[in-house]
Amino acid sequence: MSSTIWQNDLVIIEIEDSQNPWLKIFLKRTVKEFSNCTLEEKNIIWQCLDIIEKNMLDYYKCDKINIASFGNILPQVHFHITARFKEDEFFPNPMWGEKLRQTKLNLPNFDKFVQKLKKNLVSL
Repeated sequence: MSSTIWQNDLVIIEIEDSQNPWLKIFLKRTVKEFSNCTLEEKNIIWQCLDIIEKNMLDYYKCDKINIASFGNILPQVHFHITARFKEDEFFPNPMWGEKLRQTKLNLPNFDKFVQKLKKNLVSL
């Protein structure tokens, strides 16, 4: 179940239900390809990606950040940002790939991360 944590006139940021910290940025306007976005839309997406990635790295001390944009099932510009850990259930596979192990990550509180992130998004 996804839930919105932040939005402005151009984008919405949602939580993806997962053991790993996972957020998605959606363009509000219906656009199939990133190349069809306006410069303003592209800039806000990149700013959000940058802020989310930096906050995930700092807060979770993760091994890697994955950023993906497919849109095969949902043909709408959106990006997935996921904190990855060598001990997560899928690593090194993608989060929607084959699960390699059963594990429970011991991570800092996600709600506190979201509150910190929101403070950093306010300036956009």
